[in-house]
Amino acid sequence: MFELSQLRCFTTVATELNFRRAADRLNMTQPPLSRQIQLLEHSLGVSLLNRSTRSVSLTAAGRAFFIEAQALLEHAQNAATAAQRIARGDAGSIGISFIAAATHDFLPQVVSWARQEHPGLTVSLHEMPTFDQFEALRTRRIDLGIVRTPVPQQGLVSECLLREPFVLAVPAGHALADHPDLAITALAGQPLILYAHAAWQPFNELLTGMFRSARVAPDIVQHSGSTLTILSLVNAGLGVALVPRSASRIGFGQVRYCPITLDPGVRSELYLVWRDDNDNPACQPMRDAIRLAARHSDHS
Repeated sequence: MFELSQLRCFTTVATELNFRRAADRLNMTQPPLSRQIQLLEHSLGVSLLNRSTRSVSLTAAGRAFFIEAQALLEHAQNAATAAQRIARGDAGSIGISFIAAATHDFLPQVVSWARQEHPGLTVSLHEMPTFDQFEALRTRRIDLGIVRTPVPQQGLVSECLLREPFVLAVPAGHALADHPDLAITALAGQPLILYAHAAWQPFNELLTGMFRSARVAPDIVQHSGSTLTILSLVNAGLGVALVPRSASRIGFGQVRYCPITLDPGVRSELYLVWRDDNDNPACQPMRDAIRLAARHSDHS
């Protein structure tokens, strides 16, 4: 079978129709160039060139092969370029999963950055609960996960992306809306919409544990696993809710967000997690972009 180097020799000679000029273009001497053409013709079993002491021309087979040889060389170059781009993380695909409403603030920044800096990279986003993400990582359906709590599993790496305080979401016109210095005691007896235990176990345990320690008993009127649902219930005037500060960027016309002083350990946390054996070259630049966007979000 012929080699790509032989195709390059042939197409150069076919373009120049002169061995000396073709050899100059290829930075080689004429004898090895002639030898490469001969080997190619032997491999194909046909004559590609008509040679004389005064001229070189293409045979009928040579004219047909010239078109195909150019296409083969172009395809080979495209394949090499594609492999190089994927190795640099400039092309290919990457799957990122995230928990509902936790990344509405910074994940769009990451996708926008990827489109600008790596237009050949396809970013697939998948919204799923924390524990479903660990299964998706295990089966390699995703490359990166953004979760509420890290679960120790062999082969997974996790790092904290974001720690932020909770704020109190209250209906517009509520008595606490204009309170200058809210503390947890202000929630005693208040109708409270709380994160559901099954869907948001970290938040449920964190907040209910805080109330027990402070000996404060709000009136829990509803549970939900979705920040958007919780805020819609607050918007309807059904109660108040403690939500991560980043959720205050979600615009509900009848919701006011109030700072509240809680125990320093009561924070909303977000983690980035991935397989330690993930060899997708796009993972590293994407992890860096997610970290940067999370830091910017935390300081804004």
